[in-house]
Amino acid sequence: MPEIENAPPATSTTAAGQQSEDLRFSTQPKGEPFEVAVLALQNLTLFPETVVPLGVGRPRSVAAVEAALSTPEKLLGCVTVRPDRSDDTDATSDDLFEVGTLVMIKRMERSPEGMRIIVQGTERIRMVQWKQQDPHLRAVVEILPEPRTVDAEQVEATKRNLQQMIQEALTLLPNVPAEVRIAVLGSVDATRLAYFLGSILTLGVEEEQKMLEANTADELLRLAHADLARELEILQLRSKIASEAQTEMDKAQRDYVLRQQMRAIQKELGEDETGEAAETELLRERLEKAELPDEVRTEAERELKRLQRLPPAAPDYHVIRTYLEFILELPWLKSSEDKLDLAEARRILDEDHYGLEDVKERILEFLAVIKLRPDTKSPILLFVGPPGVGKTSLGRSIARALARQFERMSLGGVRDEAELRGHRRTYIGAMPGRIIQSIRRAGVNNPVLMLDEIDKLGNDYRGDPAAALLEILDPQQNNSFRDHYLDLPFDLSKIFFIATANQLGPIPAPLRDRMETIGLAGYSDREKLEIARRYLVPRQTTENGLNNAQLKITDDAIELIAARYTREAGVRQMERNIGSVARKVALKIAQGQAETVTVTAEEVREYLGPPRFYPEQARKELPAGVATGMAWTEMGGEVLFIEATLLPGGRGLTITGQLGEVMQESARAAQSYLWSHAAEFGIEPEVFKDYGVHLHVPAGAIPKDGPSAGVTITSALASLYTGRRVRPDTAMTGEITLSGLVFPIGGVKEKVLAAHRAGIRRIILPSRNEADVDDIPEDVRNELQMIFVSRIGEVLEAALEMLVANPPPAVVDSARGGRQPEPEPLTVKG
Repeated sequence: MPEIENAPPATSTTAAGQQSEDLRFSTQPKGEPFEVAVLALQNLTLFPETVVPLGVGRPRSVAAVEAALSTPEKLLGCVTVRPDRSDDTDATSDDLFEVGTLVMIKRMERSPEGMRIIVQGTERIRMVQWKQQDPHLRAVVEILPEPRTVDAEQVEATKRNLQQMIQEALTLLPNVPAEVRIAVLGSVDATRLAYFLGSILTLGVEEEQKMLEANTADELLRLAHADLARELEILQLRSKIASEAQTEMDKAQRDYVLRQQMRAIQKELGEDETGEAAETELLRERLEKAELPDEVRTEAERELKRLQRLPPAAPDYHVIRTYLEFILELPWLKSSEDKLDLAEARRILDEDHYGLEDVKERILEFLAVIKLRPDTKSPILLFVGPPGVGKTSLGRSIARALARQFERMSLGGVRDEAELRGHRRTYIGAMPGRIIQSIRRAGVNNPVLMLDEIDKLGNDYRGDPAAALLEILDPQQNNSFRDHYLDLPFDLSKIFFIATANQLGPIPAPLRDRMETIGLAGYSDREKLEIARRYLVPRQTTENGLNNAQLKITDDAIELIAARYTREAGVRQMERNIGSVARKVALKIAQGQAETVTVTAEEVREYLGPPRFYPEQARKELPAGVATGMAWTEMGGEVLFIEATLLPGGRGLTITGQLGEVMQESARAAQSYLWSHAAEFGIEPEVFKDYGVHLHVPAGAIPKDGPSAGVTITSALASLYTGRRVRPDTAMTGEITLSGLVFPIGGVKEKVLAAHRAGIRRIILPSRNEADVDDIPEDVRNELQMIFVSRIGEVLEAALEMLVANPPPAVVDSARGGRQPEPEPLTVKG
């Protein structure tokens, strides 16, 4: 049985508003001291008019109870122990408060642990004199008068407030008996109501003792009102917390039930999951087994701890899980082993591609460097050339030669920088950039990564992707590339980057500076024929369900397809036409019309229809004022004829043919140079004064521009003014200056190949382009006569015939001794 010092707070069993029996004895008049046994109470204060059960177990306490029971009145003084007493020994008179409560023992029961008594408070008492300490406490006490009323109205108002607050409190305590509710709300005596509240509220010893010692009803009710207000606030807060907890519990129960139902449905459908906890544990196991850098592992473990603390329904749960799965899937430290057999690499490159010796040599050089120094950084190459020359397929061959994984990423039309760097995880639907995604697909951190169509990048308000490539393609920076989604450093220095482009112009200069440019010019006719034999015809034969015995295409047919059905530097269109022929042959064989088919040049029209292109051919004879030039286009090289004619009665220079500003300036510079050096070239100065000139370049629907037509325009005008024709077997290119110099130009290989296809056998080039001739296939060089010039006089000497076939009108007029009247000036077009 618990000791009385540790008894629970008392609960009154006497109605506060009901008059209890008269417990004041005539033998003990009020105010006259008397002697009584004293019981020490710990953590408990008794009030008058309350009935309380007490457990008594300590020897001194039991002795006090037995002494009280031995008297006829069965009176016992109950005094509370001061709360600052710390030891657990029997309390003495010094440890007790001065004011206590006189109680009558109503009932007593004995047990092995001690005794249990029920007492009823009668009066407040004050300790006057202590008589003894052992075997029990005993003292002379006096009965204190009931608290007096100072302000009756104030007391009544406070009492009504107490009753209203009690009403509110009772609504928060649904288990209070009905009789207690009626008694409290119907209480008349304010003092008894306050004592009742003190007995049922857990106020603490000091607060309860203050209420017991209060000598006025005003002070007693004030204390009770403050304590009840505090308790009511606590009850309201407890009710709110309980309501919110119940709401959360109801939601959790609902989610649990729905989740259980969902799992049951998944189980019936054969889609049973192991649960969220199992997924988290699986992520932890994968994280422990994964090979990660220290910084990455630290971040992954931190995110995993966050994931474990989140409920599955939380918005960030799936974001973090996806993030961790992506980290675990990336090959942070996994690399493929390079194949360093140079002879085998050469065989693979020759097997996959015909020609392209410069590119093959560069790849073999890189393999040799890796073989000698394994820790070298991968190169960053830029293949520039017309469509269809094999830039993308060459990247696949490089990956095959190195035994590396190959990933291709098209950059055409990309305008958002986040496409490359990724989106930050704060955005909905965030994902890594395409660089990191390609590495994840490759499964190793050293793949061959092709950035296709890098010259087609765009930019807008979302950023400039080309600026993002400055870091990605810089070996000094990309060893710690940070994708916005991962926000962790990833080493890109082991990746073999290959970029492709059709033109260098659109690529920003800082980006071009980070790459080693390798030009892939167009193929010669002989190279196209060889490529078609080795690759295109066998591939299209297989793709269309045929075998080599069922379809044969003669060399003449292939050459005709390349010359009259395509206009390109590469072989893409030619392969499409060969595929069209193969499909028509497959139809014949499938219908039983033939078992084998041999396609000759005469039969190409039957399969492909009339020729689509009529390329410029070298003219057998050129009139005065016409010269053969060479031009570069995205599809390769072209031959163009520049025509000039004198306009009797005209003046100035008229230019047509959709020529750009640069080309028009070259025409004016050519005319001015010839005019200023007319005597040197045997030109009558009167021609410039009396005749206008119309300069035209055919294919007027096609825009043309550039300075490389300068020497051709000069030759055409010189031929016109002197009457000496330009040699029909000669084509030329080069930029001119007003002082007569010839400057170098670009696209030499493409231009020379186009001239060779047109039947030209003499080529005039600027002397500074002599080194570019080495890029031309040897078989083409052997059929051409190369003439290198540095001044306009050398061009005219090499290009013009010696005989004057068609003298200009000014010469004829001079011989006749007359002149034409000076014409009105004409407006220059362009």
